[in-house]
Amino acid sequence: MRTETGSRTATLSDVAQRAGVSIATASKAMNDRDDVAAATRTRVLAAAEELSFTPNAMARGLLAGRTGTVGLLTSDLEGRFVIPILMGAEDAFGAGQVNVFLCDARGDAIREQHHLKALLSRRVDGIIVVGRQTDPRPSLGGDVPVPVVYAYAPSDDPRDISLTPDNVTGGRMAVEHLIACGHTRIAHISGDPAYAAAQDRLTGAREALSVAGLELVGEPLFSAWTEHWGRDAAALALQRHPDIDAIFCGSDQIARGVLDTARELGRRVPEDLAVIGYDNWTVLAENTRPELTSIDANLQQLGRRAARCLFDAIGGDAPTPGVRHLPVKLVIRGSTIERR
Repeated sequence: MRTETGSRTATLSDVAQRAGVSIATASKAMNDRDDVAAATRTRVLAAAEELSFTPNAMARGLLAGRTGTVGLLTSDLEGRFVIPILMGAEDAFGAGQVNVFLCDARGDAIREQHHLKALLSRRVDGIIVVGRQTDPRPSLGGDVPVPVVYAYAPSDDPRDISLTPDNVTGGRMAVEHLIACGHTRIAHISGDPAYAAAQDRLTGAREALSVAGLELVGEPLFSAWTEHWGRDAAALALQRHPDIDAIFCGSDQIARGVLDTARELGRRVPEDLAVIGYDNWTVLAENTRPELTSIDANLQQLGRRAARCLFDAIGGDAPTPGVRHLPVKLVIRGSTIERR
């Protein structure tokens, strides 16, 4: 069957032109995204059928006239937060449809500039910059000739597009869960107070306590993101305030240390002391005894969203600049609710 495109295979650009929409809107409609009007989706699907366009050609169509390559620039390739974000981004790019160049700057600004120049020399169509923590990082600058999306660590320039987990809501969800389980004497143990994540999670926790007419028991305890600190801080907190009935921990590693101390002190978890972590690092959370309730930052979903934002920008439909805080979720296990 020949179409108006001649003997060549129809592209997403052809579908968009036939339907009278942008390439990015056509892509969203073909992917059944919920931010496309029903009438628009119907028009796009009809155009695709008329042109015998198949969704498998979507990435090729979106990048028609381009190199079909993107750059992933990270500062911490070995970090356990970075890897799931990169996996999510690669999932969204599609195996074999978009070539990905991965560069690790190892936290070095000079190395990052070297990698940036190398990516641009390869004529990538866009770049995703993945940070090692949620503190704002320096922007690559407005003179980069291709779209750039920042993931996890937001850019310090509000004119850039940044995606980061909603740590304030995560802290609030953690404490709301503890309160819903009947706990009122809640303490907080976290990591390095200089991290934005530590302060954001504390802010959310205090918001939830305030709504319930409660306050933290004692001052929040900050130090390192380690099990060792979790053990020491739990011993200190429970010595000062023996009536603590729940502890919200700023990370799963800290929470695992808290569980060790609770066991040593004869505190039953969750009957005498509920413990909740953060990050949902399954290697830890599913292998503690009891298994650890935790807040999941949805990092693979964040990577997929970053890739879609980059696709939109490449297609000429760039998202609104600024920082977007993406949803997190509560994963309930035996450290807060007794399992039978």
